[in-house]
Amino acid sequence: MSMATDGGATAAAPDPALERPAFLELFFDLVYVFALVTLATILANDLTWTGVAKVLVLLLAFAMIWALSVWTADTIDLTSPSGQGHLTSVAAASLLLAAVAAEAYGDRALLFAITFVFIPLSTTAYYAVVVSKGRPLRRSTIRIQTWKCVTGVGWIAGALVGGSGQLSIWALAIVVEYVGAVCGWPLPRIGRSRPGDWRLVHARVAERYRQFVIIALGVSIFVTGTTFSRSDYTLERALALLVVFSTVVLMWRIYIYRAGELLTDAIVRSTDPALLTQSAAITHLIMVAGIAGAAVTSDLVVNRPSGETPPSWAAVILGSPALYLIGRGLLDFTVFGRISRSRLAGVVLLGCLAPATTVLPPILVALLAMIVLALIAVANLASTRRHTRTPAPPMLG
Repeated sequence: MSMATDGGATAAAPDPALERPAFLELFFDLVYVFALVTLATILANDLTWTGVAKVLVLLLAFAMIWALSVWTADTIDLTSPSGQGHLTSVAAASLLLAAVAAEAYGDRALLFAITFVFIPLSTTAYYAVVVSKGRPLRRSTIRIQTWKCVTGVGWIAGALVGGSGQLSIWALAIVVEYVGAVCGWPLPRIGRSRPGDWRLVHARVAERYRQFVIIALGVSIFVTGTTFSRSDYTLERALALLVVFSTVVLMWRIYIYRAGELLTDAIVRSTDPALLTQSAAITHLIMVAGIAGAAVTSDLVVNRPSGETPPSWAAVILGSPALYLIGRGLLDFTVFGRISRSRLAGVVLLGCLAPATTVLPPILVALLAMIVLALIAVANLASTRRHTRTPAPPMLG
């Protein structure tokens, strides 16, 4: 997806009726449930540093499509047949991407690349034919599509090269994608896009970010339950199921506490809501990556709860909640202008546990990670009681 309007000070105010996500957008998210399940399965089957790098590139590719579809939904009339048809076509293309992701570094590399490049091209065509109706394309459209054409060459070239070179080329392409997005897709003469140029209904966008976290949590629960149902029913595996499920519940609880609840209000009250919305997108992507790691943990722990824990397994079991806490801490900074000490303490504790994991079975490593999250949740509960007696801190403007 791509393209938002060049709004600035002259942009029309968003329709208050659109402050809630459309039902079609929730339907669109179902494709990304499948995509995240697929990526978690791929990583569980290839738990090496190369495997992690491959899945990370694919995750960033899917996240880019999802995030830009959220940002551009404000410029598309999703009540019209054409708007609904376009978003549905993007969902269909995303489904194809997810379906071939398992072979994205193999026989279906070219199909994956062509589909990924096709999505922004189709959006440009939609804006040219339906939205602009023959008028010149907006500068935002030109900026993003120009960058997409450049990175598209990398995606196609990587697929054609194949082998070890494919990952390097695709990694470079996705880095360029995100650098372009962060910098506003700058071009000579027309400059770069600024957060204020996007005509956003910020309350709706914040809600969509929360929904993305719920999707990731749902994927973790789905993978955990599916893994357990396909294994022999033993007490050890049942305990592993309980530990992983409790970890997911704690992630939800830690997310929703204050910053997750107050994100919409923080964006509305901010002096630069578009910039705050953009920052929140990055923090949520980090958290989703950590939650997706929890889905991989469930596959590891439930299938092999006993025995020594290989270093690569420990990196996932402890690294996933650590990554999640980093993203969650950055969300605190986005909303409140500070990072909670409990988040930092949690990351440090998880790091200190790493040396002991080589002599512990996976289920105990996962249990230790769960205990760290539980301690943070308890600290949140104590903080909640304090905040019921004292005014809330000022939000970042």
